[in-house]
Amino acid sequence: MAPDFAVEDVWSLPTPGGPDELPRLVEAIFGGEFPQGAPRLVGWLWEARWKLGGLLHWDDPGGGLEARVPSLRDRIPADELPASGDPGLDLDPFSPVYLLGDEFAAELANRTVHAIMHLGWVPDGDGGYRGQMAVLVKPNGVLGWLYMTGIKPFRRYLVYPALLGYVGKRWQATTPSPTRPTTAAEPATG
Repeated sequence: MAPDFAVEDVWSLPTPGGPDELPRLVEAIFGGEFPQGAPRLVGWLWEARWKLGGLLHWDDPGGGLEARVPSLRDRIPADELPASGDPGLDLDPFSPVYLLGDEFAAELANRTVHAIMHLGWVPDGDGGYRGQMAVLVKPNGVLGWLYMTGIKPFRRYLVYPALLGYVGKRWQATTPSPTRPTTAAEPATG
């Protein structure tokens, strides 16, 4: 679907679970208040990026989806396009591309890049499952290449580790506690 995009990052997510938990993963990533729950430095970097983008007009509507680039949904053959790619969450600044049983993709475009966040729900090799996140990017010319090169160390060493910790905390907060089976001598408590 996106052979003209480069895989920028791939991360294994701290989200152990069962076979049908992709919707919970999407909720863990998009249903919260990132970057407010992240370390202060990451929140500051996130806000600085959006302020700089506003000042330099990187995020103006004319540089985004359907203005500068068409949505990736347009590349999916009609007979393969899911009825809805929308998980029913505020994905801002992303737009949904598709949602399947074990995959979700969202995209964003501005004057620097056209990017895809792909979430997969994959076997973990031990009988369980976990999330995996890939980021694919198509830089917009020299500006996009310079932008991606400039943010790489911040992304790799600050933003993504904080995002992974944030997702892990949200995941654990919504993980049901395992119940211990009761015995005849141990009545269940309510």
